[in-house]
Amino acid sequence: MRTPDRDRPLRIALAAASLVLLASCSIDRLAVRAVADFLSASGESTVFTGDDDPELVGQALPFALKIYESLLQSDPGNAPLALATGRNFVSYAYAFVQAPADLLPVEKADEQAAERQRAKRLFLRGREDVLRGLEVRRTGFRALLDAGSVDAALSRVRPDDIDYLYWAGAASLAAFSADPFDFDAIVTLPRAVALLRRVAAWNPGYGAGAVDEIFISFYGSAPESLGGSEEKARESFARAVELSRGLRVGPYVALASAVSVRKQDLAEFRDLLGRALAIDVNADIPDRLVNVIGQRKARWMLDHAGDYFLDTGSGP
Repeated sequence: MRTPDRDRPLRIALAAASLVLLASCSIDRLAVRAVADFLSASGESTVFTGDDDPELVGQALPFALKIYESLLQSDPGNAPLALATGRNFVSYAYAFVQAPADLLPVEKADEQAAERQRAKRLFLRGREDVLRGLEVRRTGFRALLDAGSVDAALSRVRPDDIDYLYWAGAASLAAFSADPFDFDAIVTLPRAVALLRRVAAWNPGYGAGAVDEIFISFYGSAPESLGGSEEKARESFARAVELSRGLRVGPYVALASAVSVRKQDLAEFRDLLGRALAIDVNADIPDRLVNVIGQRKARWMLDHAGDYFLDTGSGP
Protein backbone atom coordinates (compact mmCIF):
# COMPACT_ATOMS: atom_id res chain seq x y z
CA MET A 1 0.00 0.00 0.00
CA ARG A 2 1.27 3.46 -0.87
CA THR A 3 1.95 5.91 1.89
CA PRO A 4 0.24 9.34 1.60
CA ASP A 5 3.57 11.02 0.75
CA ARG A 6 4.35 8.56 -2.02
CA ASP A 7 0.84 9.02 -3.34
CA ARG A 8 1.37 12.74 -3.91
CA PRO A 9 3.07 12.49 -7.36
CA LEU A 10 0.31 10.17 -8.57
CA ARG A 11 -2.40 12.54 -7.36
CA ILE A 12 -0.65 15.49 -9.00
CA ALA A 13 -0.46 13.60 -12.30
CA LEU A 14 -4.14 12.60 -12.12
CA ALA A 15 -5.18 16.15 -11.30
CA ALA A 16 -3.13 17.52 -14.18
CA ALA A 17 -4.55 14.95 -16.60
CA SER A 18 -8.09 15.82 -15.54
CA LEU A 19 -7.44 19.48 -16.25
CA VAL A 20 -6.17 18.70 -19.72
CA LEU A 21 -9.30 16.71 -20.49
CA LEU A 22 -11.49 19.53 -19.23
CA ALA A 23 -9.51 22.36 -20.80
CA SER A 24 -12.07 22.98 -23.53
CA CYS A 25 -14.99 22.91 -21.12
CA SER A 26 -16.30 25.41 -18.63
CA ILE A 27 -14.46 24.61 -15.39
CA ASP A 28 -15.80 25.85 -12.13
CA ARG A 29 -13.42 28.46 -10.73
CA LEU A 30 -13.49 26.91 -7.28
CA ALA A 31 -12.41 23.57 -8.71
CA VAL A 32 -9.58 25.21 -10.65
CA ARG A 33 -8.42 27.06 -7.55
CA ALA A 34 -8.52 23.88 -5.45
CA VAL A 35 -6.28 22.00 -7.89
CA ALA A 36 -4.08 25.07 -8.44
CA ASP A 37 -3.55 25.50 -4.72
CA PHE A 38 -2.64 21.83 -4.41
CA LEU A 39 -0.06 22.07 -7.20
CA SER A 40 1.40 25.36 -6.06
CA ALA A 41 1.81 23.99 -2.53
CA SER A 42 3.67 20.87 -3.69
CA GLY A 43 7.07 22.59 -3.73
CA GLU A 44 8.23 20.59 -0.70
CA SER A 45 8.23 17.39 -2.74
CA THR A 46 11.64 16.06 -3.83
CA VAL A 47 10.20 14.10 -6.78
CA PHE A 48 12.02 16.48 -9.13
CA THR A 49 14.71 18.16 -7.02
CA GLY A 50 15.84 14.90 -5.44
CA ASP A 51 16.27 13.05 -8.72
CA ASP A 52 19.73 12.12 -10.01
CA ASP A 53 18.74 11.94 -13.70
CA PRO A 54 18.63 15.46 -15.24
CA GLU A 55 17.49 14.14 -18.62
CA LEU A 56 14.45 12.43 -17.11
CA VAL A 57 13.42 15.54 -15.20
CA GLY A 58 14.15 17.85 -18.14
CA GLN A 59 11.89 15.85 -20.42
CA ALA A 60 9.06 15.77 -17.87
CA LEU A 61 9.00 19.45 -16.92
CA PRO A 62 7.70 21.17 -20.09
CA PHE A 63 4.32 19.46 -19.77
CA ALA A 64 4.13 20.44 -16.10
CA LEU A 65 5.01 24.05 -16.97
CA LYS A 66 2.14 24.26 -19.43
CA ILE A 67 -0.23 22.81 -16.82
CA TYR A 68 0.78 25.56 -14.42
CA GLU A 69 0.26 28.18 -17.12
CA SER A 70 -3.16 26.79 -17.99
CA LEU A 71 -4.22 26.93 -14.36
CA LEU A 72 -2.90 30.46 -13.96
CA GLN A 73 -4.77 31.60 -17.05
CA SER A 74 -7.96 30.24 -15.50
CA ASP A 75 -7.25 31.83 -12.12
CA PRO A 76 -5.04 34.91 -12.70
CA GLY A 77 -5.66 36.26 -9.20
CA ASN A 78 -4.05 33.26 -7.51
CA ALA A 79 -0.79 34.75 -6.20
CA PRO A 80 0.75 31.48 -4.85
CA LEU A 81 0.12 29.81 -8.20
CA ALA A 82 1.72 32.75 -10.04
CA LEU A 83 4.77 32.38 -7.79
CA ALA A 84 4.95 28.62 -8.37
CA THR A 85 4.60 29.05 -12.14
CA GLY A 86 7.33 31.68 -12.31
CA ARG A 87 9.63 29.78 -9.98
CA ASN A 88 9.34 26.65 -12.10
CA PHE A 89 10.04 28.51 -15.35
CA VAL A 90 13.16 30.12 -13.86
CA SER A 91 14.39 26.79 -12.49
CA TYR A 92 13.78 25.02 -15.80
CA ALA A 93 15.51 27.74 -17.80
CA TYR A 94 18.61 27.55 -15.63
CA ALA A 95 18.94 23.79 -15.26
CA PHE A 96 17.79 22.60 -18.68
CA VAL A 97 18.46 25.46 -21.09
CA GLN A 98 21.30 27.67 -19.91
CA ALA A 99 23.35 25.03 -18.08
CA PRO A 100 23.53 22.69 -21.11
CA ALA A 101 24.25 25.67 -23.38
CA ASP A 102 27.22 26.63 -21.22
CA LEU A 103 28.77 23.23 -21.93
CA LEU A 104 28.58 23.44 -25.72
CA PRO A 105 31.94 23.41 -27.53
CA VAL A 106 33.38 26.46 -29.26
CA GLU A 107 32.41 25.18 -32.69
CA LYS A 108 28.75 25.36 -31.64
CA ALA A 109 28.90 29.03 -30.70
CA ASP A 110 25.81 29.93 -32.74
CA GLU A 111 23.75 27.20 -31.06
CA GLN A 112 25.04 28.30 -27.69
CA ALA A 113 24.04 31.91 -28.33
CA ALA A 114 20.57 30.85 -29.45
CA GLU A 115 20.04 28.70 -26.36
CA ARG A 116 21.17 31.49 -24.06
CA GLN A 117 18.68 33.82 -25.69
CA ARG A 118 15.99 31.19 -25.15
CA ALA A 119 17.03 30.91 -21.50
CA LYS A 120 16.79 34.69 -21.13
CA ARG A 121 13.25 34.70 -22.52
CA LEU A 122 12.23 31.96 -20.09
CA PHE A 123 13.83 33.78 -17.16
CA LEU A 124 11.89 36.93 -18.02
CA ARG A 125 8.72 34.92 -18.56
CA GLY A 126 9.08 33.45 -15.08
CA ARG A 127 9.82 36.86 -13.58
CA GLU A 128 6.61 38.24 -15.07
CA ASP A 129 4.58 35.51 -13.40
CA VAL A 130 6.25 36.12 -10.03
CA LEU A 131 5.72 39.88 -10.25
CA ARG A 132 2.12 39.31 -11.29
CA GLY A 133 1.58 37.36 -8.10
CA LEU A 134 3.29 40.02 -6.00
CA GLU A 135 1.14 42.72 -7.60
CA VAL A 136 -1.96 40.78 -6.55
CA ARG A 137 -0.67 40.90 -2.98
CA ARG A 138 0.73 44.46 -3.02
CA THR A 139 -1.09 46.62 -5.54
CA GLY A 140 1.15 49.31 -7.00
CA PHE A 141 4.43 47.51 -6.35
CA ARG A 142 5.10 46.78 -10.02
CA ALA A 143 4.54 50.34 -11.22
CA LEU A 144 6.93 51.71 -8.62
CA LEU A 145 9.56 49.08 -9.42
CA ASP A 146 9.34 49.68 -13.16
CA ALA A 147 9.68 53.43 -12.57
CA GLY A 148 12.90 52.82 -10.67
CA SER A 149 11.37 53.85 -7.33
CA VAL A 150 12.79 50.80 -5.61
CA ASP A 151 12.63 52.12 -2.04
CA ALA A 152 8.99 53.09 -2.49
CA ALA A 153 8.21 49.70 -4.00
CA LEU A 154 9.91 47.86 -1.14
CA SER A 155 8.00 49.93 1.40
CA ARG A 156 4.87 48.09 0.24
CA VAL A 157 6.12 44.56 0.83
CA ARG A 158 6.14 42.50 4.01
CA PRO A 159 8.28 39.60 5.26
CA ASP A 160 5.73 37.06 4.01
CA ASP A 161 6.47 38.30 0.47
CA ILE A 162 10.03 37.03 0.76
CA ASP A 163 9.68 34.20 -1.79
CA TYR A 164 8.30 36.61 -4.40
CA LEU A 165 11.22 39.00 -3.91
CA TYR A 166 13.78 36.21 -4.13
CA TRP A 167 12.47 34.69 -7.34
CA ALA A 168 11.90 38.05 -9.03
CA GLY A 169 15.45 39.12 -8.19
CA ALA A 170 16.95 35.76 -9.12
CA ALA A 171 15.14 35.75 -12.46
CA SER A 172 16.41 39.23 -13.32
CA LEU A 173 20.02 38.38 -12.53
CA ALA A 174 19.73 35.08 -14.39
CA ALA A 175 18.48 36.94 -17.47
CA PHE A 176 21.49 39.25 -17.21
CA SER A 177 23.87 36.29 -16.92
CA ALA A 178 22.35 34.78 -20.07
CA ASP A 179 22.81 38.03 -22.01
CA PRO A 180 25.17 40.45 -20.23
CA PHE A 181 25.09 42.84 -23.21
CA ASP A 182 21.34 43.48 -22.95
CA PHE A 183 21.04 47.17 -22.03
CA ASP A 184 17.62 46.71 -20.42
CA ALA A 185 19.01 43.97 -18.18
CA ILE A 186 21.92 46.21 -17.16
CA VAL A 187 19.56 49.07 -16.29
CA THR A 188 17.43 46.85 -14.06
CA LEU A 189 20.37 45.18 -12.25
CA PRO A 190 20.26 47.53 -9.22
CA ARG A 191 16.55 46.77 -8.77
CA ALA A 192 17.16 43.02 -8.77
CA VAL A 193 20.03 43.37 -6.31
CA ALA A 194 17.84 45.51 -4.03
CA LEU A 195 15.16 42.80 -3.96
CA LEU A 196 17.70 40.14 -3.01
CA ARG A 197 19.28 42.35 -0.37
CA ARG A 198 15.87 42.78 1.22
CA VAL A 199 15.51 38.99 1.27
CA ALA A 200 18.90 38.66 2.99
CA ALA A 201 17.99 41.42 5.47
CA TRP A 202 14.81 39.61 6.46
CA ASN A 203 16.36 36.14 6.47
CA PRO A 204 20.18 35.95 6.16
CA GLY A 205 20.00 32.16 5.85
CA TYR A 206 17.26 32.11 3.21
CA GLY A 207 17.37 28.93 1.13
CA ALA A 208 20.48 27.70 2.97
CA GLY A 209 22.59 30.39 1.33
CA ALA A 210 20.66 30.83 -1.91
CA VAL A 211 21.03 34.62 -1.95
CA ASP A 212 24.75 34.49 -1.20
CA GLU A 213 25.25 31.93 -3.96
CA ILE A 214 23.74 34.36 -6.46
CA PHE A 215 25.82 37.21 -5.06
CA ILE A 216 29.06 35.25 -5.59
CA SER A 217 28.47 35.46 -9.32
CA PHE A 218 27.15 39.01 -9.27
CA TYR A 219 29.89 40.57 -7.15
CA GLY A 220 32.56 38.46 -8.79
CA SER A 221 31.69 39.27 -12.40
CA ALA A 222 30.04 42.72 -12.38
CA PRO A 223 32.27 45.76 -12.96
CA GLU A 224 32.89 48.01 -9.96
CA SER A 225 30.63 50.67 -11.51
CA LEU A 226 27.71 48.23 -11.12
CA GLY A 227 28.66 47.06 -7.64
CA GLY A 228 31.19 44.34 -8.42
CA SER A 229 33.69 43.49 -5.68
CA GLU A 230 35.99 40.49 -5.26
CA GLU A 231 35.93 40.98 -1.50
CA LYS A 232 32.13 40.83 -1.40
CA ALA A 233 32.15 37.80 -3.71
CA ARG A 234 34.45 35.94 -1.34
CA GLU A 235 32.40 36.97 1.68
CA SER A 236 29.27 35.66 -0.06
CA PHE A 237 31.11 32.44 -0.88
CA ALA A 238 32.09 31.88 2.74
CA ARG A 239 28.51 32.45 3.93
CA ALA A 240 27.01 30.25 1.20
CA VAL A 241 29.31 27.35 2.09
CA GLU A 242 28.58 27.76 5.80
CA LEU A 243 24.81 28.01 5.34
CA SER A 244 24.69 25.02 2.99
CA ARG A 245 26.96 23.05 5.34
CA GLY A 246 29.35 22.54 2.45
CA LEU A 247 26.86 20.25 0.71
CA ARG A 248 26.06 22.43 -2.30
CA VAL A 249 28.20 22.43 -5.44
CA GLY A 250 27.05 25.85 -6.64
CA PRO A 251 29.21 28.15 -4.46
CA TYR A 252 32.44 26.47 -5.55
CA VAL A 253 31.56 26.59 -9.25
CA ALA A 254 30.38 30.19 -8.94
CA LEU A 255 33.59 31.44 -7.31
CA ALA A 256 35.77 29.53 -9.78
CA SER A 257 33.81 30.96 -12.73
CA ALA A 258 33.51 34.53 -11.53
CA VAL A 259 36.71 35.22 -9.59
CA SER A 260 39.37 32.60 -10.30
CA VAL A 261 39.01 32.96 -14.07
CA ARG A 262 39.08 36.75 -13.96
CA LYS A 263 42.22 36.70 -11.81
CA GLN A 264 43.70 33.90 -13.96
CA ASP A 265 44.31 31.91 -10.80
CA LEU A 266 44.46 28.39 -12.20
CA ALA A 267 45.46 26.77 -8.89
CA GLU A 268 42.42 28.18 -7.10
CA PHE A 269 40.20 27.29 -10.07
CA ARG A 270 41.26 23.64 -9.89
CA ASP A 271 41.03 23.53 -6.10
CA LEU A 272 37.48 24.93 -6.04
CA LEU A 273 36.22 22.62 -8.77
CA GLY A 274 37.93 19.65 -7.13
CA ARG A 275 36.10 20.46 -3.90
CA ALA A 276 32.83 20.72 -5.84
CA LEU A 277 33.38 17.26 -7.33
CA ALA A 278 34.19 15.81 -3.92
CA ILE A 279 30.70 16.61 -2.59
CA ASP A 280 28.47 13.57 -2.13
CA VAL A 281 25.34 14.35 -4.14
CA ASN A 282 23.41 11.82 -2.05
CA ALA A 283 24.16 13.62 1.21
CA ASP A 284 21.43 16.22 0.61
CA ILE A 285 18.52 14.72 -1.30
CA PRO A 286 16.51 17.96 -1.82
CA ASP A 287 19.52 19.43 -3.66
CA ARG A 288 20.63 16.26 -5.42
CA LEU A 289 19.49 17.29 -8.91
CA VAL A 290 21.10 20.74 -8.80
CA ASN A 291 24.29 19.20 -7.43
CA VAL A 292 24.42 16.61 -10.22
CA ILE A 293 24.03 19.40 -12.77
CA GLY A 294 26.63 21.50 -10.97
CA GLN A 295 29.15 18.67 -10.96
CA ARG A 296 28.68 18.19 -14.68
CA LYS A 297 29.66 21.82 -15.16
CA ALA A 298 32.62 21.47 -12.79
CA ARG A 299 33.96 18.47 -14.73
CA TRP A 300 33.49 20.27 -18.04
CA MET A 301 35.29 23.36 -16.78
CA LEU A 302 38.26 21.31 -15.57
CA ASP A 303 38.43 19.44 -18.86
CA HIS A 304 38.30 22.74 -20.78
CA ALA A 305 40.54 24.85 -18.57
CA GLY A 306 42.31 26.02 -21.70
CA ASP A 307 39.14 27.89 -22.69
CA TYR A 308 39.46 29.99 -19.55
CA PHE A 309 43.20 30.39 -18.98
CA LEU A 310 46.00 31.67 -21.18
CA ASP A 311 48.47 29.25 -19.58
CA THR A 312 47.41 25.91 -18.14
CA GLY A 313 50.95 24.60 -17.79
CA SER A 314 50.30 21.81 -20.28
CA GLY A 315 52.16 23.32 -23.20
CA PRO A 316 55.55 22.26 -24.54
